[in-house]
Amino acid sequence: MAIPAQPKVHRAWWKESSVYQVWPASYKDSNDDGIGDIPGIVSQLDYIKKLGVDIVWLCPSYKSPRIDEGYDIADYYTIGEQFGTVADVENLIKGCHVRGMKLIMDLVANHTSDQHEWFQKSRNSKDNEYRNWYVWKPARYDEQGNRHPPNNWVSHFQGSAWQYDELTDEYYLHLYAVEQPDLNWEHPPVVQAVHDIMRFWLNKGCDGFRMDVINFISKDLRFLDAPMKDPRTPWQWGDKWYANGPRLHEHLQGLGKILKEYDAFSVGEMPFVKDEAEVLKAVQFDRNEINMIFNFEHVDIDHGAYDKFEPGNWKLTDLKDFFQRWQTFMYKNDGWNALYWENHDQPRSIDRYTNASEGNRVIASKMLATALALQSGTPFVYQGQELGMRNVPTSWGIEEYRDLDCLNHWHRIMKERADDTEARASALAEYQKKSRDNARTPVQWSAAPNGGFSGPNVKPWMSVNPDYVTINAEAQVNDPHSTYNYWASVLALRKKYLDMFVYGDWKLLDGPSQEIFAYTRQYENEKALIVCNWTDKTIDWDATSNGIDAVKAVLLDNYDNTAAAQHFTGGKWSLRPYEAAVLLV
Repeated sequence: MAIPAQPKVHRAWWKESSVYQVWPASYKDSNDDGIGDIPGIVSQLDYIKKLGVDIVWLCPSYKSPRIDEGYDIADYYTIGEQFGTVADVENLIKGCHVRGMKLIMDLVANHTSDQHEWFQKSRNSKDNEYRNWYVWKPARYDEQGNRHPPNNWVSHFQGSAWQYDELTDEYYLHLYAVEQPDLNWEHPPVVQAVHDIMRFWLNKGCDGFRMDVINFISKDLRFLDAPMKDPRTPWQWGDKWYANGPRLHEHLQGLGKILKEYDAFSVGEMPFVKDEAEVLKAVQFDRNEINMIFNFEHVDIDHGAYDKFEPGNWKLTDLKDFFQRWQTFMYKNDGWNALYWENHDQPRSIDRYTNASEGNRVIASKMLATALALQSGTPFVYQGQELGMRNVPTSWGIEEYRDLDCLNHWHRIMKERADDTEARASALAEYQKKSRDNARTPVQWSAAPNGGFSGPNVKPWMSVNPDYVTINAEAQVNDPHSTYNYWASVLALRKKYLDMFVYGDWKLLDGPSQEIFAYTRQYENEKALIVCNWTDKTIDWDATSNGIDAVKAVLLDNYDNTAAAQHFTGGKWSLRPYEAAVLLV
């Protein structure tokens, strides 16, 4: 058997780790106010540890008016009172450390809340010392003397990315909500302030950061109009000018220098970046910028041509093409992948990536765990994903949604097409498929009222998915056949065969198939095959024609018959609906 050449391996603790993401408002309510909190997270650390993860990622819990659920920060040094105190976060850090886990926090440094002291001072006058902390620009005027924003960039939450401020007769940039003004990283005090925030939390024992839209911090200072993409609106995506700007890597190296001092973890959220060379600059091992990025291609796969909330179609080969591209590229170029299906901004993976019926729900959720977590990269598990939690019910009306993105989109439809019943119905159907609220319903701890998230007489800040009666942690933790324990088995297998699953080569098999996702991992003479049936029917797969001559052992199978090696003998294997197997070959 030919053994592929092994590139130089740079070993690192964060490559060998897995991450569990916590959205605090929806995790566990410890004081029955309907909102999850830091003490609630601390109360469930043993549950997280038992899953077998190494790092806990705490989403924003800073002081915030919560227009965008905490990504609009009013004070980076204070914890929002609904979540607890700085002392509670210190207790959480200690709780993780004593269990052998690390804790990372969100660094939201592209923008702040408009309630932040910096912005309040910035908008007071044009000659205020904080004016340059944000991006302010004068208006444009047409021949008729009508005022217009400085350019045609669209906000990620609908409408213009510029907000007019009467007090100083200028516009400020907000790539997200009106209440989230963008910081100006061309101004050195802003850079220093972010560095100070990092050191504050690292000195308290925080082990690193997830960096929110970090590639937006450097913008093209010409602020040119975006090219026309959507002919239906004057507002256009300006990512060509505000993402991956000319000073991005200078700034990332500044952050990386601090991270290196503390041997800290970093993962950057980087939308609108498909250029391999640009990504490699950020994550190549010896560049000392960030460890890895969240790529968006596979989670944009079901978006419409012009709008996230328009119907979109995709095929399994689209998903495989994404993985083949980035798995191969990172392996060959000493980069690193962040592996994820879900997070606080994405719908539940079982509803996005499969058509599983209730009867196949558990099997399909296990298949998705297998397909993802044994690839090359650091796996991320989002709260509730380990239970196979699902999207919100199809019966939800707009009154149930809390996602600002959805609500702004709905308001636009009601303003522009209020009488179009088809447009309203289509929008609601797409919200149920893609809304960020799908990930933000409270974690389902038990079959008790409110899913055990809050007390029985409390109204949670967001409705609990009614399927908590059957999908909950209490029913799964001690069930060896549950999704939770299967996730634990996958993560344990990754550690057991560390060289192969963390540092080994990755190769796609049967690329044209729209039914089977199969790949191999190989390190020196150790090789595993991961094969997944992505359909709800039995599929015959020709192992021999895909280079698999013999199976040494079945390491894992989501049908719980891992000892049945005879199931994977002979030239063709019969793979049951959503079956996933990990085989030593």
